[in-house]
Amino acid sequence: MLEPINISLESLNLMTLAPMLIPIIGALLILVVDLFQASLHKSLYVVLALLFLGVDFIALVDSSEIFTQNGIAMGAFDLMLIDGLAILSQFIVVLASMLFIPLALSHKRFHEFSYPEFFALFLFMIAGFQFMVASDNLILIFVGLETSSLALYTMIAMHNRDKSFEAAVKYFTMGALAAGFYSFGAMIFYALTGSVEIHNIAAVLGANGYGDIGYVLVAVVFMLASFGFKLSLVPFHTWAPDVYEGSSAAMAGYMSIVPKIAAFVVTMRLFEFLVHSHIVWLEVVLYTFVVITMTAANLWALVQTDVKRMLAYSSISHAGFVMAAVLIGTTQANSALFIYWVLFSFTNLGAFSMLWISRQKHLPEHQGSDYSFNKFAGMIKTAPVAAMIMALFMLSLAGIPPFALFWGKLYMISSAVTSGYTILALIMALNSAIAGYYYLKLIVYMFMKEPVLSHGGTVYVANATTPLKSIIGIAVMGTIFAFVAINPLLEFITALVYNSGY
Repeated sequence: MLEPINISLESLNLMTLAPMLIPIIGALLILVVDLFQASLHKSLYVVLALLFLGVDFIALVDSSEIFTQNGIAMGAFDLMLIDGLAILSQFIVVLASMLFIPLALSHKRFHEFSYPEFFALFLFMIAGFQFMVASDNLILIFVGLETSSLALYTMIAMHNRDKSFEAAVKYFTMGALAAGFYSFGAMIFYALTGSVEIHNIAAVLGANGYGDIGYVLVAVVFMLASFGFKLSLVPFHTWAPDVYEGSSAAMAGYMSIVPKIAAFVVTMRLFEFLVHSHIVWLEVVLYTFVVITMTAANLWALVQTDVKRMLAYSSISHAGFVMAAVLIGTTQANSALFIYWVLFSFTNLGAFSMLWISRQKHLPEHQGSDYSFNKFAGMIKTAPVAAMIMALFMLSLAGIPPFALFWGKLYMISSAVTSGYTILALIMALNSAIAGYYYLKLIVYMFMKEPVLSHGGTVYVANATTPLKSIIGIAVMGTIFAFVAINPLLEFITALVYNSGY
């Protein structure tokens, strides 16, 4: 007869689950409240979502202090892994979500914000992302990945436009394919090593001297394809422009930031131990992905006539730029990844929020797109403050000093040069110059062209309420004054990354 196994609650370290359980509890509470009081004003759900995100943020602050004092923590039968990467990425997820949610209080809200289910799904999605980044167990990562993805598909479809349903179906189809690739890759890694934990996989493969290199190659190809879809790397990017176009502008901005940082963290955990083992073919493949994604996305962005699609291709290019950190694989590069994405979060969410201001529920017959460049023509005359703010975001995305993303690009290129990737650094600098053209193109339309008139009025209509102005104001402050916080931010991020062993 087998002896019973006694496990103490203390050994489970269940506090590692606290940041993930908070949004789950919030989502369930919203559903229960709506079940009993369906007639409540929807602003209540915005407040509840913000409240639980605030509590989640406090829990993350506590986790970061514990990590600083005690180092890496495992919990819940060693499924949870709380290290610097988990804490940093969760901070970005929660803070970006706290900036996104108040957009629901905007005047003339879109259809999806009238549903309490939207906010419940939003909190479930955040919990999924947090599970993804706070584990090195391939099964739990998959659970988090699918939880967040299924919620996101539904939220896109709730936008209730024909393009939204098309976008949701495309995203679902591509997501299902990515999930299949991930499952096959995880299965091969398990067959090779007998473990689904990334640190054990690394140890076993290292001990074997990567003897089964052919099978490792197949597993890595499946995993690269899976995360290529999630990060919209070329050639797995085809869904991204259509999905961004079919989503509301605010949701498109959010999608360009939060799902990608979660995918980047898992990619770092999964591929960097292989990069450090000097597997040449993997370095070549990653190098190719980085260069082609940056360059091709920039070239496609050059020919776009719709600002939203231009920003979609721009986001693909930025993802390729940041993917270089996984290739380089040093503490400096990994720290640069987080700095870049923090600064990108302010700028890109701000840019998409400016599109949200000018949205139209029903497009006129003559207008094929809600965000054509012509709509922004002469904006300096019709909405001068909005034109100045949009120009600021474009200059930052282009990497013009001293605005936010200049510092992110500077640190990323610097990490490439330091690690001996001089040609890659030159390609990154060249792509930044190419990107500057299409960002400046929008500025030229806003400042140097005459307004396009239709039906007696300007096409561009500013529609900013106090919550929306507040969010854009925070994004503007973060974009302009980023240089003030760069040094302390760099020290904080580098310490967390270094203490995590990356």
